[in-house]
Amino acid sequence: MSHPTPSQPVHHTASSSLTPSGGQTSGMIRSNAIVDKCPGICASHMLAKPHTASAVHHHGDQDTVVYAVSGRGAIVSEGGRKRVELEPGDYALIPAWMEHQEVNDGEEDVVWSITRSGRGPMVVNLTGWGGGVV
Repeated sequence: MSHPTPSQPVHHTASSSLTPSGGQTSGMIRSNAIVDKCPGICASHMLAKPHTASAVHHHGDQDTVVYAVSGRGAIVSEGGRKRVELEPGDYALIPAWMEHQEVNDGEEDVVWSITRSGRGPMVVNLTGWGGGVV
């Protein structure tokens, strides 16, 4: 059975080569892992230091899948009324345009692997729930 020729070779990004990128919030370190390689998907790494929370933000028209690698953190949404706790091995889907906040209330680092539906990650920080763009 034949199939189309792949558009590019397998791409590898070593964890040692990750550097902070994109919209940053104090204590939340976002690093691009695989970006600008194909039109419909990208991946990044998020490290949340203990006792930190991201700014309230959304990812525009990008759907986001979170995989909890280590630590215990939470995704807060719906104007701060809903809180989803993630522990290692858990997944969460954050729909496009959903205002949310990542929270680490614990004593250890939280590490999440992030996959988004765009060519590169979009982070739109807001002044608060329902607020304007920072």
